[in-house]
Amino acid sequence: MTRTPLADRLEPVPLADVAIDDAFWNDRLETNREVTLEHQYDQLGERSLENFRRVRDGETSGFQGMWFEDSDTYKWLEAASYVLATHDDPELKERVDEVIDLVAAAQEENGYLNTYFTLEEPENRWTNLNMMHELYCAGHLFEAAVAHHRATGEDSLLDVATAFADHIDDVFGTGEDDLDGVPGHEGIELALVKLYRVTSEERYRDLAQYFVDRRGRENSRLEWETTHPDETGGDVPPDIFLEDGEWDGSYAQAHKPIREQETVEGHSVRAMYLYSGVADLVAETGEGELYETLETLWSNMTTKRMYLTGGIGPESAHEGFTVDYDLRNRTAYAETCAAIGSVFWNHRMFQLTGEARFYDVLERALYNGVLAGVSLDGTEFFYENPLESLGHHHRKGWFQCACCPPNVARLFASLGEYVYAQGPEDDVYVNLYVGGEADIDVDGEDVTLTQETDYPWGESTTVGVETDAPIETTLHVRVPEWCEDVAVSLNGEALDVDPDAGYVSVDREWTGGDSLTLDFALPVKRMVAHPNVPDDADRVAFQRGPLVYCVEETDLDVAPSHLRIDPEADVETRAAADLLDGVHTIEGDARAVTNDEWGDDLYREYGETAGEETEATVTAIPYYGWDNREEGRMRVWLPTD
Repeated sequence: MTRTPLADRLEPVPLADVAIDDAFWNDRLETNREVTLEHQYDQLGERSLENFRRVRDGETSGFQGMWFEDSDTYKWLEAASYVLATHDDPELKERVDEVIDLVAAAQEENGYLNTYFTLEEPENRWTNLNMMHELYCAGHLFEAAVAHHRATGEDSLLDVATAFADHIDDVFGTGEDDLDGVPGHEGIELALVKLYRVTSEERYRDLAQYFVDRRGRENSRLEWETTHPDETGGDVPPDIFLEDGEWDGSYAQAHKPIREQETVEGHSVRAMYLYSGVADLVAETGEGELYETLETLWSNMTTKRMYLTGGIGPESAHEGFTVDYDLRNRTAYAETCAAIGSVFWNHRMFQLTGEARFYDVLERALYNGVLAGVSLDGTEFFYENPLESLGHHHRKGWFQCACCPPNVARLFASLGEYVYAQGPEDDVYVNLYVGGEADIDVDGEDVTLTQETDYPWGESTTVGVETDAPIETTLHVRVPEWCEDVAVSLNGEALDVDPDAGYVSVDREWTGGDSLTLDFALPVKRMVAHPNVPDDADRVAFQRGPLVYCVEETDLDVAPSHLRIDPEADVETRAAADLLDGVHTIEGDARAVTNDEWGDDLYREYGETAGEETEATVTAIPYYGWDNREEGRMRVWLPTD
């Protein structure tokens, strides 16, 4: 079936117009605001900010950290700007202004801005596009500048960004004197479209189109450079990226022109940022061929290459995709940044179509693959997110390559942008169940939407409408993919709905005090994987609502590997207010294979005594909460036999 995007994209309700007041998210967002941003600023001061100071002071050496260290400062600025859009915080505002002044002082007269090359290799600018990330860093600068401008109305960082964008536009192109090349790590494409939407400068949009169109062309194919250290620590690309012994470009999604690509390949974060940028261009141009490519890639990822948690990219060697159904558990990479990138891409695909399936994937990634990426206290982070652990994998306060922590911070700080959207006819979409309110305009009338919910624990959500004058509009409230039984009432009167439609859509004249309530069952589901996923054969995983569950050794009397789950056995949920800042656990009977009689033999012939099965109990917690207590083994997928 051929799918086409909407003629006009749906617009998120702006962050400044959304106030979150939600039992599940309040503490997390406050921790992000009060703890995580402060923690990350302190970390940046030791490396990234110090590099900007050295450039400002005229030094010509002494760069610290990864060569793309600048991007972490830009992501911090973006996150802090989102906070300023929703909170009056003079102290944070002063700190943001100081960092912007520092960044501006490091910019050269022609607009170029990259502390690594200014300090260490000024003669090698734009010579290693695949690995040195000049354009990637620029993209994060542009995103920070747009966020800051929208939050404050100021142009201080926007002026820095447009000067650099102008310089890049002067350097790159297909002209005789231009550098014809594309970024190895994508991200600038989506950022240029953001910059275009704020400035109305069409050449920024055109430059994004150029980078997308040139990617994968023979005379613009990215090569594996060895003149600088690469991200995998080796001197040659992994075998998966070799074709007849030659570098094939798939690591950077440069193996084919984008319109010819059919499977998600290579570095998963790069891929997500590329597809997000392509989706932004489709929104601007309406190009059907590019949209069909995105649909093909999305289908491949979500049906063959995505974890139950919404994580993507199983391989650590190149931080990315391999082949269909390679979804190993203990060695899963599933980088936090990749799950965040999936949120970005699916958000844009929804805006192009208004289809709930994209939010289903977004929600899965957000509540599992992303949320697990930060500790409950907001100071430690996962880079990779396995679905099984022997007890040695833990979050860390920072990393040598610290892309994930500020990425989590900017997503959480901008969460309000993902809750609501409006269509060109002023119809309204409620996409995430997050308590609070949003101020919107419907046909010139000021309207406040309210949302009361105990999601993801409770079974009821009420959307209220407050308006001084009656309004005609359609209210669309998403019905998640996991929901099989939903009851809907309007002002207390039941409505007939189709839960398979993706949205409950009510078109009527709304008056102040109207409310739409959704009551949905939240049963515990026993999930099984496709038979082609070898790691999950004869295993089940628990899911309740959007949350995937796991077992941790600290809650069990036996090791997780000894448990055997009867998929038909009854389980129950229990509210545990004092556990992991308040969760609902899943508890039930299981069997345990004991090894008391095994002895010291490492192997035995089949049929010899291998212990006996005993009764046991299983307690499962939400996956996002693991590794916040005593260390120990963990599993998502549990054996049935």
